[in-house]
Amino acid sequence: MSDLEIRPATAEDVPAIVAMLADDPLGALRESPDDPAPYLSAFARLAEDPNQHLVVAARGEKVVGTLQLTIVPGLSRRGATRSIIEGVRIHSDERGSGLGTRLVEWAVEESRRLECVLVQLTSDVTRSDAHRFYERLGFEASHVGFKLPL
Repeated sequence: MSDLEIRPATAEDVPAIVAMLADDPLGALRESPDDPAPYLSAFARLAEDPNQHLVVAARGEKVVGTLQLTIVPGLSRRGATRSIIEGVRIHSDERGSGLGTRLVEWAVEESRRLECVLVQLTSDVTRSDAHRFYERLGFEASHVGFKLPL
């Protein structure tokens, strides 16, 4: 993995990121890779927000993984700052290679560097392989999540 670079995403990376988001049964239902406009607009908002860290894992010019790390200051837990890991995706050619572990470890270390006291994430209830992956990395399934579509 010495040829792997984890770096901030650029607008040029957006199509590759969206392709990875769409490349699974859940993503195929909710993503539209043929229409880049909403993704580029979202990328511009992320790029302006210092608490958002959208990164890619790249081998040379090829984007092979991505995740978003959000830093959330708060009052609870004695004014603690926490981080949220979202949108972890690995290119199908790289799954099982250890790249996912490397990306999540990067996010945990970056969270420590930014003085977060807690890293959290959510995973769809149908993603049992992902649940085992996160538990293997030390994450605990400690809460029940709720969503309200708007």
